[in-house]
Amino acid sequence: MSLTTSPDAVAAWERRPAESLDAFQLIADAITHIGGFGVAAISVVRGSHLVVEAISGSDQAREQLTGARTPIANMLHEIARADDWGSFRFLPHDRIDPDNDNLGWVPEVEPLDAEDAWHPLDLLVAPLFDDTARLIGMLSIDLPGDGRRPGREQRRLLDEYANQAARAVLAALDHEALAEQVRLAEAAREIVRSMSTELTMETLLAACNEAMSEGFGAAGLWLQTFDAVGRPGSGRVWAPEGVEIDIPDDVKSIAEASAFDAWHRQSVDVVRVGEENALLPPRARDLVYDFLRSIDVASMLFVPLGAGQQCVGALVMTRGPDDPEWSPVEVSAARDIGLDVGRAVLNARTFERERELVSELQALDTYKSQLISTLGHELKNPLTAISAHLELIDGASVEPDTRFSLDAIERGARRLGRIVDDLMMLAKVGDPDTPLVTAAVDLGAIVDEVVDMFSVSATSGGVELRTDYTERPIHVLGDAAELDHVVANLVGNAVKYTPRGGSVTVSLSRVDNEVVLEVVDTGIGISAEDQEQLFTEFFRSRNPQAVAQPGTGLGLTIVARIVDRHGGRLHLTSELGAGSTFRVALPAAEPSGRPG
Repeated sequence: MSLTTSPDAVAAWERRPAESLDAFQLIADAITHIGGFGVAAISVVRGSHLVVEAISGSDQAREQLTGARTPIANMLHEIARADDWGSFRFLPHDRIDPDNDNLGWVPEVEPLDAEDAWHPLDLLVAPLFDDTARLIGMLSIDLPGDGRRPGREQRRLLDEYANQAARAVLAALDHEALAEQVRLAEAAREIVRSMSTELTMETLLAACNEAMSEGFGAAGLWLQTFDAVGRPGSGRVWAPEGVEIDIPDDVKSIAEASAFDAWHRQSVDVVRVGEENALLPPRARDLVYDFLRSIDVASMLFVPLGAGQQCVGALVMTRGPDDPEWSPVEVSAARDIGLDVGRAVLNARTFERERELVSELQALDTYKSQLISTLGHELKNPLTAISAHLELIDGASVEPDTRFSLDAIERGARRLGRIVDDLMMLAKVGDPDTPLVTAAVDLGAIVDEVVDMFSVSATSGGVELRTDYTERPIHVLGDAAELDHVVANLVGNAVKYTPRGGSVTVSLSRVDNEVVLEVVDTGIGISAEDQEQLFTEFFRSRNPQAVAQPGTGLGLTIVARIVDRHGGRLHLTSELGAGSTFRVALPAAEPSGRPG
């Protein structure tokens, strides 16, 4: 039996389904038990090689040949010189070079002293084909029981064995293909399931690495991504955690160009080191092959990644010199998985960009808070000086025109003072580094004080200001000064924007673990358009009735931020011309300061 042997059993043989092993072994056993031969071997086409899958009749032959690989081209070249015995090809020993190192296992028997004696170096093989005349395997037999070369009658019987072997091998290979499809489909599901919750490239690759390696039997893998506009050289290589892959820049450029081409063709390419590859120009091929050899890669599956018309990268899976060939089923499955991974890469890229934007917005917000705080402090000092000098000359005797100017300066100083106070409060409640020190605060007492403070302006404006709550005390968890600002702003706005004859009602109630403050007025109301921007800094309503009233445009922004940092909720219901209801829900507390 002349077969090229490999020092190590190949991974393809180890990955076979048990059912295939059994089927191949049954075929070999039948030949030895019924066909009258001492040894039979079944080899199966695996890529460009014939791999010995089953041996029957000799433990020594099984130990030496199992997993042996012979290039198909070498075997076809050898049997081309053989005699045609129907399904079998016979190559007598005298046509074989005795110095050939690729003879494989040779039985230690003495041939008979006869013209038709079987010689240990005789080769008798039957190429096995499918219905399309595609080579699928090889049946090899050795050591006839009578020590003689088969006669015509025995050859007709051997033809039948070869036909049965071909059908059995084809059935086993079909079963393998189905099992492989199931395995890869499960791997694909696992990859998609793993990727669905991953939002960064690092976690995305970690999620699909195990499933991809297990499902495809890849010795290694990496991702190469390109930027959103596909600029040459703009990509990045991602490897699983703990793996470092130093890919030369020129190889990355070749891979990038190949990925765009493969995505355009919707093709997954198999690259075998040392073989001609029409997809790579000679110089590019040499660069790629030199790199792959340097990391002990014999072949790779090159999968373009993308969605729609956009190519976003490439997935590379590699195998070593002793690993099996990439099967058509694996290539087809990789194409589908490339679509799923491509979408996941786009999602991860979008998430990364959103995260960058959030960071930028946070930095901008921090800068804005610092600017507001600085502006408030810088205005505070000159404003204090202006107010102090106004007080000094308040009682002095001045001309009427001068008094008019002084009164205008005082009104402006008071307005500027309110703006500065609001700016400093906004900076405080908008700064995440400013801690909220909470305690049990009697919100009812704050409401009483605020209502009492605005009662004079309400009465002078012809507005009825009343309260509606009976439970006392009613505690919330928070900062008393900030909560006072909330109540004062809501009640003050309600009184200010309610015409004469209207009413403002302030109510408090305990609902489960919350205290609800409601300020209801029958005032001018707020349009739907204004409500969308009502809590934005410096926003002033477009309603002429509202514009006529003084304000900084910061009050409700401060209210919203205070409520938010207290873990509460703020809700507005309003209709233009029909009044407004502001509803604030805050965490309740016991007098001891524990949450209620």
